[in-house]
Amino acid sequence: MDNRQALGSWLSGPRAAAEEAGVDFGYRGEQLGLPEEGPGSIARPGRRIGALAVDWGLCLLIAYGLITQSYNEAAQIWAPLIMFALMVLTVGSVGFTPGKRLFGLRVLALDTGRVSPWRAALRTVLLFLAIPALIWDRDGRGLHDRLAGTVEVRL
Repeated sequence: MDNRQALGSWLSGPRAAAEEAGVDFGYRGEQLGLPEEGPGSIARPGRRIGALAVDWGLCLLIAYGLITQSYNEAAQIWAPLIMFALMVLTVGSVGFTPGKRLFGLRVLALDTGRVSPWRAALRTVLLFLAIPALIWDRDGRGLHDRLAGTVEVRL
């Protein structure tokens, strides 16, 4: 291996270097028994972030328009509370928030397929902590999904 290959493997990360060496990691969701593409496959990060942005915007709009007349107070106090309630109630009942539905996503429990309200609450609390949502496994699930026993899939 020359210096360029060593530098290239360092820049692309350990997974790319291992794949170049012949290690087969499979596709995201293979270990969970999910399809590689199409309905039921693991949701990609872009869709997940887009859905979160839509939900946050909706909660800001509700907080600003119905509760306060100040953007500062709406963003700091009311919007996170509305977001928490929205996520727990909608994910715990139908499996998706308005933003997730718009982007064609759904949250499923791995064992039963239906997310219970306590799992939705645990997932939401961990999502609000931010760090668990930023740590992903090789299937593309955040730590908040792993700890709650859920997975976010495409519709």
